[in-house]
Amino acid sequence: MRVTLSVIKADIGSVGGHITPSRRVEDRVREHVEKNRKLVYDYLTSHTGDDIAILFSHGRGVGSAEIHRLAWDAFKEGTQVAKEQGLYGAGQDLLKDAFSGNVKGMGPAVAEMEFEERPNEPFLFFAADKTEPGAYNLPLYLSFADPMHCPGLLLSPKMASGFRFVIMDVDYTEGDRVIELNAPEDLYDIAALLRDNSRFVVESIFSRSENEQVVSVSTSRLRNIAGKYTGKDDPVFLSRSQGSFPATGEILSPFAIGHYVAGTMRGSHTGPLMPVKQNSTISFFDGPPIVSCAALCVHNGKFTEAVDAFDHPFWDQVRSQVSLKAMEIRKQGFSGIAMLPYDDLEYGGIVEKMKKIDKKFVVRKEKKEKLRKAAS
Repeated sequence: MRVTLSVIKADIGSVGGHITPSRRVEDRVREHVEKNRKLVYDYLTSHTGDDIAILFSHGRGVGSAEIHRLAWDAFKEGTQVAKEQGLYGAGQDLLKDAFSGNVKGMGPAVAEMEFEERPNEPFLFFAADKTEPGAYNLPLYLSFADPMHCPGLLLSPKMASGFRFVIMDVDYTEGDRVIELNAPEDLYDIAALLRDNSRFVVESIFSRSENEQVVSVSTSRLRNIAGKYTGKDDPVFLSRSQGSFPATGEILSPFAIGHYVAGTMRGSHTGPLMPVKQNSTISFFDGPPIVSCAALCVHNGKFTEAVDAFDHPFWDQVRSQVSLKAMEIRKQGFSGIAMLPYDDLEYGGIVEKMKKIDKKFVVRKEKKEKLRKAAS
């Protein structure tokens, strides 16, 4: 059976700041989808931090106007409730006034892929809050190109050919500027790009042995859409698993690192990515950046119950270590790598401040005279 998985996510209002959506908001989103469930095979709603995500299974293909409108209208309904409740940031990710056929470029994050169902089709749905799409670069590199985390690259004949990475330059705003690179042949080139989380982002990954898509990542940058800071991008991604693809445990493994990513307070700092349970909230310093994971199977378009992949005693220990990493880097305050580089700062206040300060700089006359003489 041919099936499309689509996940569409937005921040449409939060209780007490950037913490969590209210129950009424999430209920309204779910109710709207339920009223229109004839459009889909199945669906699941959840939240990660203050972001609500809708996961769809349907047969309408990638970029379906009907599916995107369903999500858009559900978020608009939820936004109305958020305004009625006086929630913070009501509708903040809905950056356009009217639906135009596709929510890409309108604010919500989108990850989709279409494939022929295998007899058993396990997949993972990841959602992050208070960070950017590049937060997934390292985990995806390790899961799909590094046998230290993915021994299937050595042990499984079906994976011996490796994987093809499609990487997007998210700073380019005139279109989708992408490059396709193969692991293992182009491993160093892949690493050279993916080290720059703010500019180069994994968009999708394909199995080279079967030319099947395995991964789809949302790549929207809200600052490129709105022209100013409106909130962090809070990316989602879908990954199929098992068989010719990495095992579920191989995909989860890199998240135990708690690697440092951009985001947290005002989207302008560095913090470790914490794997959290489903429907977790935000807390310390508007963070730390968090990621959740639901593990499911889809069969004849229908979902099994969702299993919380990070709800296990092992991840409690990881969360403790990530908490320590978060506190350590916060001790630096605004200094050095604790705050993002000037070019990556999301908030406009410091940009305007630096423009004013820049005008006050002077070039000392004696130094200028020495430079003039040396040049002559």
